Amino acid sequence: MKIDRRHLALPALAVGLLTALPADAASADEAAVKKNLEAFRAAQAAHDAKTLTELCAPELSYSHSDAHIEDRATFVTNATNPKSKFISLEYKDPTIRVVGDAAIVRFHWVAESETVADGKRSNTNLHILMVWQKQAGAWKLLARCSTKMP
Repeated sequence: MKIDRRHLALPALAVGLLTALPADAASADEAAVKKNLEAFRAAQAAHDAKTLTELCAPELSYSHSDAHIEDRATFVTNATNPKSKFISLEYKDPTIRVVGDAAIVRFHWVAESETVADGKRSNTNLHILMVWQKQAGAWKLLARCSTKMP
């Protein structure tokens, strides 16, 4: 069988187009996840129950650095508890990797909070792993876990 350039051109063009499209889609998805990540951080800092509920999947598994795990309702209730407030909350050096309808997000959590009753301040320094999932066209937090940093 003789193969000439015409036989190779169409498959090469198709492969080139197929590899270009997911990168554009991935970058749009990465931007959407990045936007939701910042909205989530701001909602945590502001104790905004409505926004946290909207950003979290109903199936949320939220794991803390002390190993206790919360579902969405428990997480939102505890995250919006008025007994403490954030002085600062940063998500440093986030990385986002979209894989199909999932996004793997990692960052360094640095926060200072204060207990309202006595004004006692505490600092947290954590490594966070989040898994976001595209559900009905919107990115939702599906899982989160944290590890204490030295």
